Amino acid sequence: MTLYLLSLHQPQGELPPDPEFLAGVMRQLGELRAELVSTGSWVFGQGLHSPETATVLRARDGDVLVTDGPFVEGKEYLGGITIIDVPDLDAALDVGRRYALATTLPIEVRPFQAGAGD
Repeated sequence: MTLYLLSLHQPQGELPPDPEFLAGVMRQLGELRAELVSTGSWVFGQGLHSPETATVLRARDGDVLVTDGPFVEGKEYLGGITIIDVPDLDAALDVGRRYALATTLPIEVRPFQAGAGD
C-alpha cells in the first residue's frame, strides 16, 4: 500500500456555496469517507481555515521571522487535505476523481515519499 495526499483547492475570495449545495457535498464526502474507512484506506482528512488565518515562519540570519499569512497570494488556496492508503496511483486517482465530482473543486493527488521506517 502507498500513502497519497489528496489536496482540495478552493477559489480565493468567492462566497460560500449555498447551504443546500454544501449539504449535498458534505453528505457525499461523508459517504466516501465511510467507504474508505470500511476498506482500510482512510488515514486522515480535514478542512482548513482560509489562508488569512495562517502564520508563516521563515529562517533568517539564524533567527525565525514570524509574519501573518498566507505564504503566497493566489487565485486558489489549499482548503483541505485527505490522506489515503491505497495499492497504487490508479486507485488514488479513482478516489481523487470521486472527491472532484463531490466537491466540484480541483483535487491534486500526490504520493508521499517512502520514509526510512517504511
